Amino acid sequence: MQRPQIVPFRAGLEESILSLILPIQQQEFGVQITAEDQPDLRRIPEVYQAGRGGFWVGLVGDEVVATLGLIDFGDGGALRKMFVRKDQRGSGVAQALLDTLVAHAVTAALPVLALGTLAQMHAAHRFYERNGFHSIAPEQLPATFPRMPVDDRFYLRALGT
Repeated sequence: MQRPQIVPFRAGLEESILSLILPIQQQEFGVQITAEDQPDLRRIPEVYQAGRGGFWVGLVGDEVVATLGLIDFGDGGALRKMFVRKDQRGSGVAQALLDTLVAHAVTAALPVLALGTLAQMHAAHRFYERNGFHSIAPEQLPATFPRMPVDDRFYLRALGT
């Protein structure tokens, strides 16, 4: 298996990103969400790459096989859109994406990283916990965290200064 290359988002990848994310959301996890419900995916530079944020993709050749976004919400960074194509899971691409994001967040002096996910995403929970994230109650989220209505499990990781 060819090792994916981690690169920052560039214009022209929007449709490939949607083609990766939608089937994972809808078919694998049964989340009834459409591209129209996620306008952020057509506005990645404005939503994710603003301020201290970022958006990265894992590419095998020209194919998008993984994504991870970071939204600067002032008091920290919100992880969003971590998706890995099924045949790439276990390849190290998720870890490479997260390592890239964390290095960026440290360099950008973000104090914390926070994320919301779904209760049924057990593998994701284990992944985040292995990477220094701690499960928290929703009321422990930073006040400015941009919470998604579907999320019901939350994690926080402090970034040392």
